[in-house]
Amino acid sequence: MATFDIAGIVQSLHQARQVWRTSQGRSGESGGREFPSRDALANIVESLKGVLFPMRLGPLDLRLESEDFHVAHALDAALHALLKQVRREQKYKAAPDPVDGGAASEAALAAVRTFASALPTIRTLLDSDVLAAYQGDPAARSVDEVLLCYPGVLAMIHYRLAHQLYLLDLPLLARIVAELAHAATGIDIHPGATIGAGFFIDHGTGVVIGETAVIGERVRVYQAVTLGAKRFPVDAEGQLQKGLPRHPVVQDDVVIYAGATILGRITIGKGAVIGGNVWVTQDVPAGGRIAQAESRTGASANGMGAA
Repeated sequence: MATFDIAGIVQSLHQARQVWRTSQGRSGESGGREFPSRDALANIVESLKGVLFPMRLGPLDLRLESEDFHVAHALDAALHALLKQVRREQKYKAAPDPVDGGAASEAALAAVRTFASALPTIRTLLDSDVLAAYQGDPAARSVDEVLLCYPGVLAMIHYRLAHQLYLLDLPLLARIVAELAHAATGIDIHPGATIGAGFFIDHGTGVVIGETAVIGERVRVYQAVTLGAKRFPVDAEGQLQKGLPRHPVVQDDVVIYAGATILGRITIGKGAVIGGNVWVTQDVPAGGRIAQAESRTGASANGMGAA
């Protein structure tokens, strides 16, 4: 019969955890897990998809006459589940300081109520994204096909929900919701990015949109497009300065073709067209056209990323 050094491995893992906790100032922690749950958030998002699009993403046996009943029941359950995760993030952010239970509970409830009240607006924005995908892709046969099949639309559902959480100062929950879509689609949209109505990601694999990117209305991008940072400034101690505007501003009606890399806090003017596989680090005027041969004369970046 095979045997393993379970006791020795457990002890070594214990020591590794203690080293990490000490280095992070967490050596005095006790009690159970207080982090938000990725699995719980995945279930919440699935429920919210059915709330937003009940007859297409809701239960298979749902009938039109019971649509509102399903939405009410599913929404109530999802919001109560979300409330638990919000409270976990708030407690996590407050650590190691003590939390005023009453005030924290009210703040969590207020955040979830605000999130819930934003769902009709989120549905309207998603309708514009679905319509943009249908109108922008000659291979699309129906808006239902777009909603059910297109990875770009799935990523936008997650992004629109995650962005609202981000606006409510719940960055960990927002990032988890966004990363669920990233894992499923290969599309990486930071929840802090600002994206207007009618956004269409065609094909989508490898698209990266950074935290401070600002995208206008009716913008279309193709696979492997990066809206990233050109460089990452550091402070006097050599630590990265977080939260600075470092990603592109893309104005209305811009098209960005596959493989384009756009870096830094530059502006891509309204109606511009960015060709495939170009490297852009300077402003592009409204109506401008950037092709691959032209891009070779542009300024080169010192580095790239979309953190």
